[in-house]
Formats: sequence, C-alpha cells, structure tokens
Amino acid sequence: MAQRTPSSTTKKTARAATPAKSAKKTAATKATTRKTVAAKKTTTRKTAAATKATTQKTAAAKKTTAPKPTAKKASTTKTAAPRSAVAAAAERAGGERARRRSTPLLAGSETTAPPTKKTTASSASRPTASRRASRPAAAVGGSAPTSGTTKGASRPARTTRTTRAAGAPALRVVDGEGTGTRRPRRATTPRPRVATAPTTPSPASAPAEGTPSSGTALAPGVAELLSVALSAGQVASRTIGGAVSNAAGEEWERRLGEVLSFLRRRVQGDYSVDDFGFDEDFTLHTAFPVLRLLKDRWFRVEVRGIENIPATGGALVVSNHSGTIALDSVMTQLAIHDAHPQHRFLRMLGADLVFALPVVGDFARKTGATLATNPDAERLMTSGELVGVWPEGFKGVGKPFRERYKLQRFGRGGFVAAAIRSEVPIIPCSVVGAEEIYPMVGNAKTLARLLGAPYAPITPTFPLLGPLGLVPLPSKWIIEFSPPVDTASLGPTAADDPALVFDLTDQVRETIQQTLYSVLMTRRSVFF
Repeated sequence: MAQRTPSSTTKKTARAATPAKSAKKTAATKATTRKTVAAKKTTTRKTAAATKATTQKTAAAKKTTAPKPTAKKASTTKTAAPRSAVAAAAERAGGERARRRSTPLLAGSETTAPPTKKTTASSASRPTASRRASRPAAAVGGSAPTSGTTKGASRPARTTRTTRAAGAPALRVVDGEGTGTRRPRRATTPRPRVATAPTTPSPASAPAEGTPSSGTALAPGVAELLSVALSAGQVASRTIGGAVSNAAGEEWERRLGEVLSFLRRRVQGDYSVDDFGFDEDFTLHTAFPVLRLLKDRWFRVEVRGIENIPATGGALVVSNHSGTIALDSVMTQLAIHDAHPQHRFLRMLGADLVFALPVVGDFARKTGATLATNPDAERLMTSGELVGVWPEGFKGVGKPFRERYKLQRFGRGGFVAAAIRSEVPIIPCSVVGAEEIYPMVGNAKTLARLLGAPYAPITPTFPLLGPLGLVPLPSKWIIEFSPPVDTASLGPTAADDPALVFDLTDQVRETIQQTLYSVLMTRRSVFF
C-alpha cells in the first residue's frame, strides 16, 4: 500500500501537466501564424512599392525619350532666319497639312508624294482659291517642315486659320536654289471642278484680288441678310396692302384720307356750327359712319318714295314713332341723306328729356336735333331746312308690343300749324320694322317713377340677359315717304283755325296708318 501511493500521485501529476503543455503548444502555433501573415503582408507591400517605382521610372524614361525629335526640331528652327510671331503661329498650326501642301510646290522637284486617302478627302472639301488666300502662311525665307511632324498636328482647328492679319505675307517656300512663289495647290493632280488660282504673285501687303480680307469677311453675309430682309418686308407690305384693299374696297385710300383730314380740321378748329348746335363735319365723319353699319348691315333699311322729298326748300316730315328706344329717328335721318340725290339733312325735333341726358343730348345737338317747339321749327323751315317730327312722342315709343303699328294720338296738331305758318309741305313717313327691335312685353312703372323716366321697358332679352339684352334684334326695315300735303295754298292765317288744323292732322295720321298696313301686307317676314 505504501508503494502504490507514489504511483498514483505521479499519474495525477502527469495528468495535470498535459493540459499545460497543450496550451503552450497552441500559443506557440498562433504566434508562428501571426508572424507568417505579417511577413506575407510586408513582402506584398514591398513588391507593390517596387512595381510602382519601376512603373514610374519607365514612364519617366519614356517622357524623357519622347521630346527628343521635338527638341531637335526646335533646335533646327532656332538656326533658321528670325520670323514674325504671325509666321511662327502659322508654322505651328500648319502641321502635316502644310507639309503635304508644300511638297509638290518645291521648285525643281520631280517626285511628288502620292496623297493619302485622308489628304484627298480633306482637299475635296476645301473651297476655291478665294478660301485658300485666307490660310495662315509662313514668313518669307522660312522652311516648311518635311519630317518629324506628329500625327496630332496634321490638321489644325478651323479657327486657327483665320488668325492671320489682313496684311500678312502670302505663303512662300524655299527650294535648294532660291525662293519661289506660290503655285496653284495640287497642280500635279488637276481636278476639273476646282478653279485654280492665277500664278501672278500678289503684293505681300494686300490680299489677293477678289478675296475679302479678314476684317471684311462678314460684310457680304450681312449685306445679303439685309437684302433678304428688305425683300421680305416689301413682299409683306404688298401682301398686307392687297388684303386691306380687298377688305375695305378700292376706295380705302380715299376713306383714310378723309379720316386724316377730319382729324386735322378738329385739331385746327376748321369747322362750323350753326345757331342750333348742328355740326355737319362731325355728323358726316363720326355719327353717320357708325349709324350706317346699323342701317345697311343690321336693319337693311329699304327706302321708298324718296322722290316725294323736295330737292330744295323747307318741308316737314311727319313719321310714326316706335321701338322702345328711338332709333327710328336717326335711321330716318340717315336714310334720307343716303338716298336723296342732294343728300339733304333732316333736322329732328326732340323732347326735353332727350337734351337733359348728358351724352345723348350733346350727340343730338351735334347731329342736327333741336327742341320740339313751334318757334324753332318755324325758323328752320323758313330758312329752307328739312324738319322731322314724331307727334306720338313717348306714347308711341313706349307702347306695348301687342299694340304695334297702331298709331297713338298725334296731340293738338302743333306741327301742322307750324307748317301752315311756314308755308311748307307736310310729307307723311311710315316706318315698318322698328317695332320688333325691342319687343316691349312689360313696363316697370314703379322703377320708371323712381328714375323719372316715362317708362321702364321689359323685353324678352332685357334685363334677363343683362347688357347683351341691349343689342337690337336684326329686323328688316322699310321706310316709305308718301306724297306731300300742300299747305302753301291755305295761307299763314289758316294756322289760327283749330278745325282746319285738326282736319289736316287727322289726314296726315290716316295716311301714315294706311301706309303701315299696306307695307305690312307686302312684307314677307319680320327679319327678311
């Protein structure tokens, strides 16, 4: 038992020492691995650095070796005669093109290098001799490069060729014996479609004949553009003038001249106004042109019996009144002026309300209207004027549409008494078509009293459509003048006889009413 105890102890000690040795071996292995990896990384870095250094040395050696021909060429150039800055720039820009162009031009040369495919293509695209004269040239006495030219300098940029000044010398080359003048390019390979330049040398201080210098190269283009612009302007003006002439008629120039003359007269005050405020110049050139559009284009007024209006002397035109707005009065005035051979003016008699309105009153005065009073009417008719009166007044204009073409009361016959005292004829006038321009279907009497107006019309379009309802309907108008009623045989004193005045008033009213009925029977429709 005493001998087994050490043995067991030794075994226990050996078992305890085995893990310690394993741990030491593992640590040693890891350390060896780390050293190996670090050595590999260091070797890799050194190899990359060596490779990079070798590459840089090789590139530097190539760069050092490449400029040798250029340096040789530069040294050769230094030995040549001194040249101007323009010639040096031209030589640098010439490159391979200058060499190929100058090779067949050498005096005494018997062999010519065949042009390559690239050179031929560039030559075919070049312009004629006028373009060649503006190429950059070398100075006299300079040598053209024949070798050592790199491919990158074979064709300079287009803008480089235009840097030569107007007075720069032309291109000249040097052969083995002396200096020769420039000959036509590519003389050894003639091309029929390209014109060759003359062989006569031109002065060095001026460009070739017929070739613009660099300072005036753009002048022909600008001149051509201006010429084209002027031609286009002339064509456009003729076209517009023809269109205006076709639209306005052959008399458009005369009408334009009348407008300009009217403006000049208004500015200078070269027009006359009579005692009643009638401005004939304003009426002819301002009011009538506007009203004529309504008369001829919108209402298409037809005039009948214009021969019943006397050519000279005073007369009284008595007409029916209708239309909600008194357009029939101005249409009658314009119809007489346009249809009568003497183009007579109708001096209208209006109510007080017409002249109380701010704009309408001034317009009525200037177009020949005056206040409806016997003294004014007699004065006009005695002086030989044609006077118009509408005895129905506001009763005729403001009557409802259901009573259309039914004459209202003519009053007490004051117009007849004025005509008898002036001893002028009375001409009945019937207007058909004015009743339909504003069909009055209602009357807002309360609103009329608030506004101080004789009536406040309600039509199918107003006030339902607002301002659009003020546009009159395009009805067809017929104005007929009946034969005149003579009053000169009665004498001036007959105006004091009330019975005679009433009889003449009823006669005139009945004539107008019967004429209205007869025209309505023959009218095809309201609008045609």
